Amino acid sequence: MPYTLINGKEVSEKVLEQIKQEVVQLKQAGKKTPHLAAVLVGDNPASMAYVNSKIKTCERVGITSSLIKFETDVTEQTLLTKLEELNNNADIDGYIVQLPLPKHISEQKIIESIKPNKDVDGFHPVNVGKLVLNLPTYISATPYGIIQLLEYYKIPTQGKHCVVIGRSNIVGSPMSILMAKNTQYANCTVTLCHSKTENIKQYTLAADIIIAAIGKPNFVTADMVKQGATVIDVGINRIASPDTKSGYKLVGDVAFDEVAQKCAYITPVPGGVGLMTIASLLKNTLLAAKKEIYK
Repeated sequence: MPYTLINGKEVSEKVLEQIKQEVVQLKQAGKKTPHLAAVLVGDNPASMAYVNSKIKTCERVGITSSLIKFETDVTEQTLLTKLEELNNNADIDGYIVQLPLPKHISEQKIIESIKPNKDVDGFHPVNVGKLVLNLPTYISATPYGIIQLLEYYKIPTQGKHCVVIGRSNIVGSPMSILMAKNTQYANCTVTLCHSKTENIKQYTLAADIIIAAIGKPNFVTADMVKQGATVIDVGINRIASPDTKSGYKLVGDVAFDEVAQKCAYITPVPGGVGLMTIASLLKNTLLAAKKEIYK
């Protein structure tokens, strides 16, 4: 059956255009320009590329951005002192600390040191708790992006069985909560699978919607997917490829070519969920600047 490709580029462009217009309106009304700061520790190429992409996108939509860089051997205390500074800087509406951090720094301690009203990544326990309790909050950018994709393509979710593969605090866990919510593009019966799930195939074969976020290249294969399913691939994995100039290529957690043939809807990698993550982060930054969640 012919499948519909979920085009993250198209949807993210529309979201960014909307943000751009709202930023213009804020400026015309004499209000401050939204300001996003990013804290980067070390020189992990993937983290650097991601942060640079965020900065470029901020520029495109008229959001002010700041990059604060530290060497890999920065002490935890130095980092915490900088976060305290950002918490108290009234000009910065929201900020993110790019993960992963070096082993000698506690990610949990860092996340908990970000002021909840500036935590546009939605990782602080206060914001996670608000998400669970269905209170207004910053939703983690990737899950938020996925919900917007479902909405844009008007993919039926009510009463459907959704299987989320992966239980990370960044994607899997919040995604499972969002898909079970009593909202138009959710209301699913949700099964959360992970690396310890036995016979995962029995769950995925019963799924109307599969959201794969396990971080294993081509993990989801055609024999795991029922005809007419919607498959959302969150994975971004670099694998060796003799066919490319760089010697590697990006693939998702889903074996796209074989799985697509069975799908009603599927996201590609790249060009799917990843682009929505940055757009959603900037949407959260705009909410922070407008003081719509934390008055």
